[in-house]
Amino acid sequence: MKIDILTLFPEFFKVLTDFSIIGRALEKGLFSFNTINIRDFSKDKHKRVDDYPFGGGPGMVMKPEPIYDALMSVKSNNSFVIYLSPQGRLYNQEIAKDLANKKHLILICGHYEGIDNRIVENYVDMELSIGDYVLTGGEIPAMVVVDSIVRLLPGVLSSEESYMYESHYNGLLEYPQYTRPREFKGLKVPEVLLSGDHEKISKWRKYQSLKNTYIKRPDLLEKTKLTEEEIAMLEEIKS
Repeated sequence: MKIDILTLFPEFFKVLTDFSIIGRALEKGLFSFNTINIRDFSKDKHKRVDDYPFGGGPGMVMKPEPIYDALMSVKSNNSFVIYLSPQGRLYNQEIAKDLANKKHLILICGHYEGIDNRIVENYVDMELSIGDYVLTGGEIPAMVVVDSIVRLLPGVLSSEESYMYESHYNGLLEYPQYTRPREFKGLKVPEVLLSGDHEKISKWRKYQSLKNTYIKRPDLLEKTKLTEEEIAMLEEIKS
């Protein structure tokens, strides 16, 4: 996969690419990552990329020309263009899994009062929002999207299991996790996890995953197709 970020602040992304799993994946060549400074494409002598909105109103709007030129400098036939916007689809794991299959992603980070809508209407394939709130710019949402996608790419995590049982991957929240010591301040690890019985452990984890979801995010259960065994477990949890 190739990922290009159109931004006014390329330095923002060093924290993403220099550390942790994403940085290691880059070193291994599992994906390529590039930032494009939109300001470099401004034809204004002061490198301005914004102007007052037509019709009046507060703030400034990012001009279409620099964004278009920056976009065309990296866009190809297999590119999928995303604009990070509070008006976009609410980002979730299903979208992340879908985007992880794309060959080339281009993410546009807006600022001020947003970008000229002619770019959004004519050159953007998807608007994405990471939540129902407003941030200063699109850089943090872009980092969220990149991180969540890259970790799904083959070879990035140590094994497929590393993400298959995580919260939201199968529509449910993850089961509780424990590690050493077996007892901490009088609190013990559930005995089933020490039993060595993998069938019992698997059943316990499925039950706890459903319980976590029912208590913390019951809305997810409405969107998830459950097996007969899971439905029976859920009825027991509810009772």
